[in-house]
Amino acid sequence: MDSKKSLLLIVSGGIAAYKIPELIRLLTKQGISVTCIITKAARQFVTPLTLASLSGNQVYTELFDLKDESEIGHIQLSRQANLVLVAPATASIIAKMAHGIADDLATTCLLATDKPVLVAPAMNVKMWEHPATQRNINQLIQDGVTFYGPEDGAMACGETGTGRMAEIETLTNAIRQQLEQATPPALPLAGKHVLVTAGPTHEKIDPVRYIANRSSGKQGYALAQQAASMGATVTLVSGPVNLAAPYGVQTVRVTSASQMLEAVKAALPAEIAICAAAVADWRVAAPSAEKMKKTGKQDVPTLVLTQNPDILHTLSNLEQERPELVIGFAAETQDIIANAKAKLARKGCDIMIANDVSEQSGTFGGNDNAVHFITKDRISSWDRMSKQEVSNKILQEIRSKK
Repeated sequence: MDSKKSLLLIVSGGIAAYKIPELIRLLTKQGISVTCIITKAARQFVTPLTLASLSGNQVYTELFDLKDESEIGHIQLSRQANLVLVAPATASIIAKMAHGIADDLATTCLLATDKPVLVAPAMNVKMWEHPATQRNINQLIQDGVTFYGPEDGAMACGETGTGRMAEIETLTNAIRQQLEQATPPALPLAGKHVLVTAGPTHEKIDPVRYIANRSSGKQGYALAQQAASMGATVTLVSGPVNLAAPYGVQTVRVTSASQMLEAVKAALPAEIAICAAAVADWRVAAPSAEKMKKTGKQDVPTLVLTQNPDILHTLSNLEQERPELVIGFAAETQDIIANAKAKLARKGCDIMIANDVSEQSGTFGGNDNAVHFITKDRISSWDRMSKQEVSNKILQEIRSKK
């Protein structure tokens, strides 16, 4: 190879661990530096001394066996290599990875790494086919983990089927190919500023009462988190919700529609604006400075309402600093698509995401959503899925338009 590349090899406790010395031999022969972490179970099949002798590097076994853990050695291990390989990867370590469990050196490094991760599964065919294992694999694929194998064939347990670890030559070529890539693939929204609004707004009636709606903010927060995971710089302008700020996202908390509009203007310029907030259409024209009191049975106050600023319309029609893409949400209870198409034309935005928020739908406050992706040219109706999956699909669609 043109320059020395390094691999962090995590060996977990499957019978296929006996193949790992040959893998190390082939990799080092090609000029790849290999550092090994071996789990307690894996030491039943191959010894640290064998791996150290073949790799020429110290082999790590326990979380606190590093020279000086006060220097956070497990973090250094997880970052120093160009690539991380888990081979053989048992059903147990795959499950831990999928659920973010870090209870030993191997899983702690996997959770702490910022490098590409490859996994070479090896297990009994029934374990591989089990729904729990397949769910864990699907989660890791969504998280960006790459799988090699398993392959079909006879296994040490005497059964035949899918579960054999990929052949050593296959793994060697895959590792070399990964390491020879000059740069990792760019994140699809890297360099973009994405502005997201989320949650309801509260419009003051008096110091203790307000006009609001049942929006939980979950869809907007999921969109902000997904955009950040795709490399964007994200500003989230949030109405009052009971949600923690998404990791890596600048979150601006507001209460009213007027405050949200000001925060949105302050966040510009942005390439993409996603208006997922359920902004109150009206506010009380003259909120009471004191709590309104009920003085008699027939005493019912009259509330004079006025329209709130239209944030989506404002963003869509800016003469300067208009985002390249403006996406609105249409929360409807009837004639979903017809009302959303009319709103798309009326607001002047580029895309409208329509969903049914009637009480029986469970959308407001729920974890799932069923939406229609609407542009001037087409309508796509998606099956009900989690709000995280909806966010991913929306942003993939947006990416294709960039």
